[in-house]
Amino acid sequence: MAFLRANDTISGQEGKAFVKIGERMEEMFYIKTLEATVEKEKAELKTMGQRAVQHKAIGWKGSGTMTIYYVTTLFRELMMEYIQTGKDVYFMIEVRNEDPGSATGRQTVILEGVNLDSVIMASLDTEAEALEEEVAFTFENVRIETPFTPLA
Repeated sequence: MAFLRANDTISGQEGKAFVKIGERMEEMFYIKTLEATVEKEKAELKTMGQRAVQHKAIGWKGSGTMTIYYVTTLFRELMMEYIQTGKDVYFMIEVRNEDPGSATGRQTVILEGVNLDSVIMASLDTEAEALEEEVAFTFENVRIETPFTPLA
């Protein structure tokens, strides 16, 4: 009988993320959380002889958010480039999950065509122990570069 051992779960702190903008690659050590989601787009179809509405997948869209500590100007600079020149910047994010205590090994997911939706341009908060910002984004492609090792 197979079962999941607790030490094979993945710690949320055991991972890394990298951003690649043009030829510039930077470790995103300032990330607190990152979540990227793919959502199917479906058409509703009615057919003869069926009362139920059926669904057909017709595409997908990728979106995400990341909460980062307010210690980098990188995303504000990208937004300023768009504001000042109209040139929008698309980039790549690589996310690695790798808990050395887990037998699942490493998973590497690449988000391509990442584009910012919103960025906090300035922030103050007298109640905050550490300033954070939430950055919303979309992406146009996703690849699983390295899958987890299946557990036996």
